[in-house]
Amino acid sequence: MMDQAKIRRESLRWYLLLALYNARPEELSEGPIQMTMQSIYPDVTPIEVRRELDYLADRKLVDLRKEPSGRWWGSLTRHGVDIAEYTVDCDPGIARPVKYWG
Repeated sequence: MMDQAKIRRESLRWYLLLALYNARPEELSEGPIQMTMQSIYPDVTPIEVRRELDYLADRKLVDLRKEPSGRWWGSLTRHGVDIAEYTVDCDPGIARPVKYWG
């Protein structure tokens, strides 16, 4: 039996990396991040997005800037870029698709 929550969580992490990758070299605020994730998972919550951003930050793939006002900003670290560009192996916990091109 497949664990749907695990699949969603790990897929969300991959999509977050891609969103931040496509925003480079700029930081991306959580508003556009949330809207992007809602286009994939319409029922995604702000807390869910923050939890997975925090996970990616713990793995040193994302730098988070948390403003005193409560707004979060994210950008990829060097290693996060490498994961998004398939130049390094991806440890479990992120649903990065298998590279099928040359």
